[in-house]
Amino acid sequence: MKLKIALAQIDPVLGDLAKNVATHVDIAKRATELGAALVVFPELSLTGYSIKDMNWDLAMNLDRAIPILQPLVDLSRKISIVAGGVEEDSAFRIYNAAFLMEDGVIRSAHRKTYPPTYGLFEEMRYFSKGNSIRAIDTKHGRLGVLICEDLWHPSLPYLLACDGAQLLIGLVASPTRVDDRKESLSIASANTENHKAYARLHSIYLAACNRVGFEDGVNFWGGSEIVAPRGAVVVSATLFEEDLAVAAIDDHEVRRARRFSRHALDEDCKLVEDVLARIRTSRNL
Repeated sequence: MKLKIALAQIDPVLGDLAKNVATHVDIAKRATELGAALVVFPELSLTGYSIKDMNWDLAMNLDRAIPILQPLVDLSRKISIVAGGVEEDSAFRIYNAAFLMEDGVIRSAHRKTYPPTYGLFEEMRYFSKGNSIRAIDTKHGRLGVLICEDLWHPSLPYLLACDGAQLLIGLVASPTRVDDRKESLSIASANTENHKAYARLHSIYLAACNRVGFEDGVNFWGGSEIVAPRGAVVVSATLFEEDLAVAAIDDHEVRRARRFSRHALDEDCKLVEDVLARIRTSRNL
């Protein structure tokens, strides 16, 4: 797994799927010109975040033809693409999803497992919970995809690492928080520390792409980044502005990290499984 990754930190147009697809195509072409083999967009990059009841109109069923996405799907023959959108399943449930497009094929890589409904978030009003966590084999190696709040649940990066992912991709729509009546980027620092911890503990790369812009009175701060297996930030995007950050990753760094510190290799998944089974039984979970 040696490749250049582009983090496309954009400000999507709320509810305008056609315009957002065109933006994705333009940026993916730019990423290709910069030598990237994979481009990652933020959470709900194809639709905007605060779509609320527009979710039905913007949902895409992957079992049916999706003509509006075809230009992007066609481009995936030249560059692999991970983008955020709204997915409808065969039972007509609606999900906040990440789509992996590769070699002219679109498939849902991940449905958001933990749609938050607290504070300013109300995703459970509009989205169902995903119920599957699985690493994916791609032409660039084995990777895992999570969406925003998923990255605040340590079990999910752990499961993907146990499933063989050497690259963890996070699609994010993280809003700026306010501390003591002053604008603060403490949330940016917290995210970076989480990313470094996951990368170190699992000896993996972590690429997180956050969006920017204002939507429904909410400001998104950007700061997308790639973190190497030993916790160093390889590249970071600007704050509050659209950006295209590109960096190379190399599985040799995963190999080095795991040979120098064997905690990822020595992880006992069977022990974890047994203890969780006991906890579930004893607590009636």
